[in-house]
Amino acid sequence: MKLIRWIFYIGGLVVFSYGIAIALKMQHLGVHPWDVLNVALFEKFGLSIGSWAIIISILLIIVSWILDKRYIKLGTFLNGILVGALVDFYLWTNLLPSASNTWTDIVVLLLGMLIMGFGGGLYNSAELGAGPRDGFMLSISDKLGASIGLVRIIIETIVLIIGFLLGGPVFIFTFIFTFIQSPVFAYSFKKFKQILSRIEHKTTNTLHL
Repeated sequence: MKLIRWIFYIGGLVVFSYGIAIALKMQHLGVHPWDVLNVALFEKFGLSIGSWAIIISILLIIVSWILDKRYIKLGTFLNGILVGALVDFYLWTNLLPSASNTWTDIVVLLLGMLIMGFGGGLYNSAELGAGPRDGFMLSISDKLGASIGLVRIIIETIVLIIGFLLGGPVFIFTFIFTFIQSPVFAYSFKKFKQILSRIEHKTTNTLHL
């Protein structure tokens, strides 16, 4: 049964990372607050965008581990490493659409957001560990007794401000990213959980025959 969940999880990370890479190629229109910070650190200090994503993920995992170990699982560590590595891989292959500075860039960016939401729903449906950022926000939410929605807004605003001050790509789509990606994530998460449940149910019945 675990094998099926791991296939969903790894497949989701592959898809999710591809969406991030597409969005990064259109960064002149704005990217997600966490990617604003990653891009800013890359441009300011070198390394790579994916490397900074991994470094930040590890720091967040450490804090989450100290605050509340419940949200840290094997999948959390894999998420923190694989997403950054895959994003760098996709950017390195240069097989992504390039910015044309025309209206088509908006279409491509929207596609990237949809893919991110789809991939996020897929890997989260496996329930093998919250991502480093989600685990961090959940642990903070629990400690403060505040809603996860409020904590997410505050943390992503702080991250966005830091990224902006460091010279990250903050534009119009940075502010509407969540409003587009979140509904896709919520829908795909629900659907993939249903699919996973059906697959596991059929597999269990087959094994019992």
